Amino acid sequence: MEGTFDFGMIGIGVMGSNLLLNIADQGYSVIGFDLKEERARALEEAARPGSTVKGVTDIAAFAAALKSPRKIMMLVPAGKPVDAVIANLLPHLREGDILIDGGNSYYKDTQARIRQLQPQGIHFFGMGVSGGELGARLGPSMMPGGDEEAYRYLRPILESVAARAGDQPCVAYMGRDAAGHYVKMVHNGIEYALMQLISEAYDLLHRGAGYDNQRLSDLFNRWNEGALRSYLVGITGEIFRVVDENDPNHLQLVDKILDQAGSKGTGKWTSQDAMDIPVSVPTIDTAVALRDLSVYKEQRAAAARLYPRTGTKLTVNEQELEDALGFAFVIAYAQGLSLLREASKAYGLHIPMRAVVQVWKAGCIIRSGLLPLFEQVFAENADAASILLHPAIAEWLGPREKGLRSTIAQAVGAGIPLAGLSSALAYFDAWRSERLPTNLIQAQRDYFGAHTYRRTDREGVFHTEWHKDE
Repeated sequence: MEGTFDFGMIGIGVMGSNLLLNIADQGYSVIGFDLKEERARALEEAARPGSTVKGVTDIAAFAAALKSPRKIMMLVPAGKPVDAVIANLLPHLREGDILIDGGNSYYKDTQARIRQLQPQGIHFFGMGVSGGELGARLGPSMMPGGDEEAYRYLRPILESVAARAGDQPCVAYMGRDAAGHYVKMVHNGIEYALMQLISEAYDLLHRGAGYDNQRLSDLFNRWNEGALRSYLVGITGEIFRVVDENDPNHLQLVDKILDQAGSKGTGKWTSQDAMDIPVSVPTIDTAVALRDLSVYKEQRAAAARLYPRTGTKLTVNEQELEDALGFAFVIAYAQGLSLLREASKAYGLHIPMRAVVQVWKAGCIIRSGLLPLFEQVFAENADAASILLHPAIAEWLGPREKGLRSTIAQAVGAGIPLAGLSSALAYFDAWRSERLPTNLIQAQRDYFGAHTYRRTDREGVFHTEWHKDE
């Protein structure tokens, strides 16, 4: 007997239920599955009048209730939970059904699941979803990848619920195989970098120059009206205003939060895969490394006593710091986009670069006023090697370079670590150097390991007996 529901969701916690309710609001009939009866009830109770929403706890009944081809999305934790859901659901699926993993799964796991399900005629999609709980309810950014022919069944539903940038939905086909999860992985790597850069500006202003939270909030809110306009800068301005409800002195909550960062692995995966290809993404690498360093709180406290900071209070030039952040933001995006381009070629993913940038323009965590500029690059050259090679980007960066150099120099003198900002500048200076000192490294490698080298003046591969016995 043919089912009656248009779309199904497995895992109806906050994210899953919010996205499913969003789909229902667009006129689709939806059904959600969860092992917890209270979640199934809560889903139905949250539905708007006139929408068709059902929650169930029986996987067989869930699958039977869906129209063919079944369109089912999973929003469960990455790793073994995804495999467990697939194993439980598979007996109830048939050829032509479409299964979407909307979590932050590692792209190689997604590749393996595609290979596992292909012989049975099941279309498996890895889809990145960005925007958090509110985005899921009101309009997320979505990055699906997999079988392009099967995507035509998903496209109307996904476009109806996606965030919109102007008249464009922030969802698009991201390419073959595990392209969707690869794009989301790099999205998260860029997110790591942007958050690290913002935190360094905060440290320079707060610890270095003594800005209080009110002043910080005002500054970030002002920045969010200009060149730095973005989701992350905007929420940072809001964070500084939030008061700790349990504090008798009504101090801001941010000052009570332990300085140890969590992570779910996507930043690390970005760095690891970039090294494998290889593509240089040092600002993303630095952001991952600094999160790792933050974990060692006891060691850092001991080191602070052993090596007290002697820097004096700073007077920060706010315009130069704004320029520094803007410059470094562009570098972080450039690194991530270069990785996507090279990975697409290396793995045969066929990632459409302009579509990636367009999808990020609304609804997602790394949305920014800079993205239309990047979209222009790929509109003119879909295979652009680096956005940094475009004259419009060079024109944007040029006036801001001095601010980055001045900010880093000031922080070095004061003992304030700006690892992310410094890595962005170092990457830029190395990337624009026609000649690097790598010739010496090659000579060293050949000296101790006979690794050979190439020459600038003639073709071929050479080895020299550098150490001559007297």
